Amino acid sequence: MIRSMDKLGRLRMFAASTTGIVEEFRRLHGSSPTATAAAGRAITAAAMMAATMKNERDKLTLKISGGGPLGSIIVVGNNKGELKALVDNPGADAPSTPDKKLDVGRIVGNDGTVTVIMDLGLKEPYIGQTSLLTGEIAEDIANFYMVSEQFPTAVGLGVLIDKDITCKAAGGYMIQVLPFITEEEISQIEESIRNAEPISTMVDKGMTPEEIMNSLLPGFDMEITDTLELKYHCDCSVERIRDVLVSLGDKEIRDIIEEDGESEVVCHFCNTKYRFDKEDLEKILLTIRGQ
Repeated sequence: MIRSMDKLGRLRMFAASTTGIVEEFRRLHGSSPTATAAAGRAITAAAMMAATMKNERDKLTLKISGGGPLGSIIVVGNNKGELKALVDNPGADAPSTPDKKLDVGRIVGNDGTVTVIMDLGLKEPYIGQTSLLTGEIAEDIANFYMVSEQFPTAVGLGVLIDKDITCKAAGGYMIQVLPFITEEEISQIEESIRNAEPISTMVDKGMTPEEIMNSLLPGFDMEITDTLELKYHCDCSVERIRDVLVSLGDKEIRDIIEEDGESEVVCHFCNTKYRFDKEDLEKILLTIRGQ
């Protein structure tokens, strides 16, 4: 992913190629083609949104809940390019649209919200929320920036699924105009976006984020200010899961020991399974009791 700025301070742009991350999501979750496309768009959007944060410990959570059969999409990312994602029902699918495109809007739904949570290390996280417009995600992210942030933003997101249902290409861009831009220049950008190929086609052709930037913004003198490697990264661990079990409390752990004798906890972001036998649970009980 690249982050760039017009040298005259008229706009900034993010462009990302996310094929590898989206395919890793599909592999981990066994998602249907349409669910992969929906999650892939959200992952790409979250990658660009997280890149706006300043500190390495800052964390962004993007949640899209539209009331459709997919359920909620949750993506967590940071400005180091690390992302993880989950959907409630990765098997949700739908027939293609009449023009042979994956019907993301149908499985996401449009009766719900886009929620963005930014944990910036302060006492309370920033939370912004807007209503979904279409469930197609790109339009909904653009609407979030316009309504919640008063930041005019053009968003393009795309995922291309191969015949073997793997992710063939995925990527996106986000163009945000700044106060010094003219109406004529805005019209120029809009015309360029209208005439551009779909972003997934650009990525499938092998275009780099820089080439995508130049294709969408001819006539603007853009300077790349940052380049970031993106990766699917889940930070779950035995220690973190153990802390979750500790938080359940004495009675809950005793019930697990008496009823099952062991516990298996599955991370919803990467599907890693953590098993705690009776001895492990008894040690957790001692921790809860301060012994």
